[in-house]
Amino acid sequence: MPDSESEKKSLLAGFREFLMRGNVVELAVAVVVGTAFSKIVDSVVKGLINPLVGAIGTKDLDKYRSCLKAPCEINKATGEVTSGVPINWGPVLSASLTFLITAAVVYFLMILPMSKYKERQAAKNATPEAPAELNEVDLLAEIRDLLAAQQTGSVNSAGTADVAGAVGAQRDGPDIRKE
Repeated sequence: MPDSESEKKSLLAGFREFLMRGNVVELAVAVVVGTAFSKIVDSVVKGLINPLVGAIGTKDLDKYRSCLKAPCEINKATGEVTSGVPINWGPVLSASLTFLITAAVVYFLMILPMSKYKERQAAKNATPEAPAELNEVDLLAEIRDLLAAQQTGSVNSAGTADVAGAVGAQRDGPDIRKE
């Protein structure tokens, strides 16, 4: 029985790792929140933004249009263009505003807090940096300096070689003193 219990724990741990992996959570949040807030954002655009933009002209952004090939004649009964080539830029503006508001909501309410959470987790789990390892050339140069310092007898009270003395001894050549 303990095997099935540990198997369930590892299965849940694996599922949790999958969910917490980078873009999976962010993508899922963006899709769900974008879908859930689309009606709210549409209401905000149609109820607040369109009237503000409509202060310049008509209150309904869907009615904003320009005529590419003049003159554009509109049938008053049906609202359709009978002559000319109209460009309906009002719906594009409305959809762009809806997109920007949705993106801002997703970013500020979901992505930004998730990023801060991940940063805190990374800082909490950070391991201290190991000291940089010396390469072979550096190690051999250090050993050479220590040996040269021991030959000249210039070892300080801490038991380490006086590097300046070792370098000087190396330049001057081997010490041939008889003691």
